[in-house]
Amino acid sequence: MNVPSNFFAPDALAGRVAVVTGGSSGIGLATVDLLLACGAAVALCGRNAERLDGAVAGLRERHPAATLFAQTCDVLDAASVKAFAAASEAALGPAAMLVNNAGQGRVSTFADTTDEAWTQELHLKFFSVLHPTRAFLPQLVRQRQALGDASVTCANSLLARQPEPHMVATSAARAGLLNLVRSMATEFAPQGVRVNGILIGLVESGQWRRRFEAREDKSLDWAAWSRQLAANKHIPLGRLGLPIEAARALVFLASPLASYTTGGHIDISGGHSRHA
Repeated sequence: MNVPSNFFAPDALAGRVAVVTGGSSGIGLATVDLLLACGAAVALCGRNAERLDGAVAGLRERHPAATLFAQTCDVLDAASVKAFAAASEAALGPAAMLVNNAGQGRVSTFADTTDEAWTQELHLKFFSVLHPTRAFLPQLVRQRQALGDASVTCANSLLARQPEPHMVATSAARAGLLNLVRSMATEFAPQGVRVNGILIGLVESGQWRRRFEAREDKSLDWAAWSRQLAANKHIPLGRLGLPIEAARALVFLASPLASYTTGGHIDISGGHSRHA
């Protein structure tokens, strides 16, 4: 699929600093790419130093004039996030947009999810948002006063509204994050900081590529295999989503284009959602 490079004007976000957690791959990396294309200065973080370095090298090649800062950071470690926030501000200035993207799913049913697994999953989904939001909120408030708009945007899953029994812990945690976004939106509104999220369905990822490599029918190429998967999952658009398609929604909600939107979610599921 051809992805237009001018989705937003090249200078649409000039003069604004954006922060993306989990920005070294997948949807996070696509979001950083689009923010840079729109003229924002971007700070990104990830846990894996090698993957982060590789992502930064690619970004600098595609955006040689861009302003970019990267640092390894574990979003579950409050001190690590606080250090990243301070380093980001020192390098780029205070953030006007925070995109919380870190996190992955856990495949397990109620019967085989241990107490430890429940604790880990709930901790991951909540604190991967709580720690960055706490660390960057003072910057966002200052930038709202200076620029007129500031935002927190969270990548969430359709599981928040449409739980799957084979992902019981992740579904419950995602529903909690949906509620948290609404609560933060209400609490931060008097300070002028908007909070929104997106609900992602099946999007092409390393996880799906690994499942493709392990497929039983080796006669199917990626296009045929993913179309079959979409059909089995009853996705009306008949395909998996692309990381850039989720990134577009994240950037829209993060930007002043969504200046009167807070506490909301955009569905990015190709029609897979059964909810109005």
